[in-house]
Amino acid sequence: MIHVCPLSKVAETAESIGARRMITLLNAGTPVIRPAGIAEQDHLYLSMNDIFEAQDGLMLPGEEHVRTLLDFAHSWDRSAPLLIHCFAGVSRSTASAYIIASALAPHRDEEELATTLRRLSPSATPNPRLIAVADIILGREGRMVEAIKRIGRGADCFEGNAFALSI
Repeated sequence: MIHVCPLSKVAETAESIGARRMITLLNAGTPVIRPAGIAEQDHLYLSMNDIFEAQDGLMLPGEEHVRTLLDFAHSWDRSAPLLIHCFAGVSRSTASAYIIASALAPHRDEEELATTLRRLSPSATPNPRLIAVADIILGREGRMVEAIKRIGRGADCFEGNAFALSI
């Protein structure tokens, strides 16, 4: 099971679900305290800004980020939940959950997965750059991008709700 939450809910979510692996997607230099139950080697910290086109002084999500994310996901044995978070739990983390679910369940329909994501998290607005890069890497021929476009922007919020996505 993949769990998604905002930074403010990491400690309580990790403890309540018994997470043993965690993916952090934050701006470079943003501090995060790794929960006690997650070993250093089981924590992936990807530094990137929540942007979809290049901007001076900011880190655009790219191919290296997505490949590292996918490598980490493929090494997950699924014996315990995987926790994914960004700052608000709305864009980078929801994109990563969608990407990982698409990679680990390649038979799953992109549209169904996007619709499920929206149902679980009304505020989910997956980062379009992460989705576009993953779509190419996973050979989805634009289907991931189109499915995310179809669900549109999520509800405005300060931070998203914690939720669980089945693979």
